[in-house]
Amino acid sequence: MSAKPSVLFVCVHNAGRSQMAAGFMSHLSGGAVDVLSAGSAPKESINPIAIQAMAEVGIDIANNVPKILTSEAVQASDAVVTMGCGDACPFYPGKRYEDWVLEDPAGQGIESVRVIRDEIKVRVQVLLSELLPA
Repeated sequence: MSAKPSVLFVCVHNAGRSQMAAGFMSHLSGGAVDVLSAGSAPKESINPIAIQAMAEVGIDIANNVPKILTSEAVQASDAVVTMGCGDACPFYPGKRYEDWVLEDPAGQGIESVRVIRDEIKVRVQVLLSELLPA
């Protein structure tokens, strides 16, 4: 792992879960971690309910843009966290991979998305503590 660890968050559309996870990692790490996010089939824009849920906790993801998953992004990352992207994520030896089973916020109301958001925050905090031990 490099001096500054990098994490790639991947979900299918790169419009909800991976964007919320990237938002939390950027915010909670204070810039100590390079953060990327991507999707195997990205949407045109971020899920507006995910934007609202993150805004409620003081994190602005409104200007983020869904991006396509590339092999280069995986290769550039120390840790790759997948969230329902199946076999679309390329595998490279020596990378840390985690698969987070999380409900997809697409089409859900704010109450459900808050639950998903809060679960993502806890998982990001655990990952951050492992990447940047005190």
